[in-house]
Order: sequence, then C-alpha cells, then structure tokens
Amino acid sequence: MENPQQEKAFPVSWDQFHRDCRALAWRLSGQGKWEAIVCITRGGLVPAAIVARELGIRLIETVCIASYHSYDNQGDLQVIKPIDPKVINLDGGKGKAVLVIDDLTDTGKTARVVRDMLPEAHFATVYAKPMGRPLVDTFVTEVSQDTWIYFPWDMGWQFQPPISHSTAG
Repeated sequence: MENPQQEKAFPVSWDQFHRDCRALAWRLSGQGKWEAIVCITRGGLVPAAIVARELGIRLIETVCIASYHSYDNQGDLQVIKPIDPKVINLDGGKGKAVLVIDDLTDTGKTARVVRDMLPEAHFATVYAKPMGRPLVDTFVTEVSQDTWIYFPWDMGWQFQPPISHSTAG
C-alpha cells in the first residue's frame, strides 16, 4: 500500500473487531488442541487476547516482526524478537501444538517468516487479502488486495497517527 488514502477504506470499530475475533475463536474451537498462542505483534495482540480467553489458552508468546515502518509503506521485514524455543519445541517441535494469531495477512511476507519458524502451526487471522490468503489456515473475512483496513486502534473520529509520530515534543 503506497498511500492508504487513495485505496478502498475498510474502517473497523472496536465492537466489530471484537465480534470478528470471537467469530475467529468460534471457527477455531474444535479444530485442534493448542498448548500455546503465538501472536504476531503488534496487530496480533488484541485478537490473541480475545481468542485466548475464548479458547481457554493461557500460554501466550509473541513474535515481533516489523513490516510497516510507516503507516503507508510496507518495507523490509525485521524480526525484532523471535519465538521462545520452549514454545517452538512444544509437542515435539515445528509448532504442531501452536496457534499463530494475527490481525491481517496482507502480502503474506510476515506469514512466510513465521511459517518458517513454526511450519506445522495453525495460522489464523481475522482478515485476509488474496496475496496472503494461501498462508492462512483460518480467517473470518477476506478483503480485496487494494483495501486498507483501518483498525480501531488507528481511529478516533478520523485517522489518528500514533503518539510516537507526533511533532510536538
């Protein structure tokens, strides 16, 4: 996405996001016996919390990968924090007992990196775009590749840049 203002907009409210995360948990229930959730930060934090609550999963790990270095430009991937080997090695390794959660799969670049870390994990996202869709096992809603999703943490009455991008000092 070079300029989200020129793309199709899909604003998501907190209420809608919560409903979609619960729908994801409902779809996941009965699909496996996961010992842990690995959430991809930062977008996976909120859906991971909701899914963990709904499915009764207590072990939650993060993998920290930066791909959007600004809100309108996806850059090179950077693994800031890898997955704890104790989580990778659950149930014999390769992630078979792990549920990976993210808010969105867009191009699939981030999902590929995590799939390499946990090749047998179940990968679930709330939203999926066509390029990333083949890397996801379970999702709730597919949107077109040219749609920019405005998550509730990005929104006020209008788009809100993060405080860290403020010019006020």
